[in-house]
Amino acid sequence: TGPVPLTPIQHLFFEQNSRAPHHYNQAVLLKVKQPLDAELLRRAVEQLLIHHDALNLRFAHDDAGWRQFNKVHEGDAPFELINVSGVPEAQLPSAIEEAAAGLQSSLNLSEGPLLKVTLFNAGAGRQGRLLTVIHHMAVDGVSWRILLEDLLNAYTQLDQGREPVLPRKTTSFKTWAELLVQQAQSASLLDELPYWLAQASGPFAPIPVDYSDGDNTRASARTVSVSLSESETRSLLQEVPEVYHTQSNDLLLAALVQAFAGWTGRRALLLALEGHGREELAEDVDLSRTVGWFTSLFPVRLELEKAASAGDALKSIKEQLRRIPQRGIGYGMLRYLSEGASAQEQLARLRAQPMPEVSFNYLGQFDQALPASSPFELAQESPGPLAAPLGHRRHLLEITGSVIGNRLEINWTYSESLHRRATVERLARSFLEELRALIAHCQLREAGGYTPSDFPLAELEQDQLNTIFTQLDEEEFEAIDE
Repeated sequence: TGPVPLTPIQHLFFEQNSRAPHHYNQAVLLKVKQPLDAELLRRAVEQLLIHHDALNLRFAHDDAGWRQFNKVHEGDAPFELINVSGVPEAQLPSAIEEAAAGLQSSLNLSEGPLLKVTLFNAGAGRQGRLLTVIHHMAVDGVSWRILLEDLLNAYTQLDQGREPVLPRKTTSFKTWAELLVQQAQSASLLDELPYWLAQASGPFAPIPVDYSDGDNTRASARTVSVSLSESETRSLLQEVPEVYHTQSNDLLLAALVQAFAGWTGRRALLLALEGHGREELAEDVDLSRTVGWFTSLFPVRLELEKAASAGDALKSIKEQLRRIPQRGIGYGMLRYLSEGASAQEQLARLRAQPMPEVSFNYLGQFDQALPASSPFELAQESPGPLAAPLGHRRHLLEITGSVIGNRLEINWTYSESLHRRATVERLARSFLEELRALIAHCQLREAGGYTPSDFPLAELEQDQLNTIFTQLDEEEFEAIDE
């Protein structure tokens, strides 16, 4: 409890000067596969508020800016039961979406709550819905996995007549925020400044738009979705990574840079990348079960080599990503938290940099947040508008990926005031084609290889590494591979 320093991502949020800061949420709408006891569910929600500090954050604004503090949970749990049993089946989705829209705009940063849970009772013989809305200030993608697991465990224990006991807490959000401020003053972090200044040094031409005088508002945002098949997704996640010792994110970003190169004619792309932000900054910090907004957002310039083969392009993008210091967490610390008296000029240049026009975030396998035995599954209806239509969007194109229903889904969010839907659809299809080509390449017998980041202590260049491996016989190569 008590005052909590703002973290870099929170500073960034308030920097936008949103006209409706209270309405900027994340939400999950679940289909209820079996009847739930509303009172037990209310008590389970109460356990979440008692257990997770960030759900009790409050914010105040004065002449010095925004401040946050943790309060002790008191009062009733923010739980509501809405009866939609009398709504005809065909009208049920619109009724739920209408109610959800009202809930999305009802949170309050200053007075609370930052969380609301609503059970929609659809009546006998029909599956209800469970909507959880949380202000983004208190939650991120990793937090949802923790919260859904804890909600289910607490409810199950209550249903069995037991008092709920959740797993032990890990490092508090407050402790983490204080650690960031402390480490932001370190000399080792200031050493990252040249790298971050170089990322957006340009020159970078703006991405093409269809309407040059359009306004990039949240109200004008629309989304195009594309997806891989289940078999393609399985290959991406399980078979492809071992070929070049990559992660799924490496392939997605390689395909993304190739797709943009085909659209813009430029082989370099400046991206704002999102990371989970839960980096190991100190030995005594454990964030494995800590709820809050930890996301790191940082600019990265990715460039394709000329006439690169599929394998060479993938290896090049992989190496560029591996060179990002501390997985990008230092950028926000430098921009918002560092005082650095010896580097004021460099810090000022960093803070003056605009955000990249394109953002990318791979959220991972969201299916894993709901085990097969869960009484819930993801619902198809809209959870309502996550943000108020007032204000401007941070990027021109926001690209997010996740695995849902065993399929990789990529959402491309754009402003219809700046881009035609057909333009974004062509770009999204081009991305899928590039991604499929990379997957197909990795399935070839002759595909595969290592890059310098696989042997960090050797300090080799790619050409040197290639020479070494051409001199190995098959048995020696297989021994290294194992």
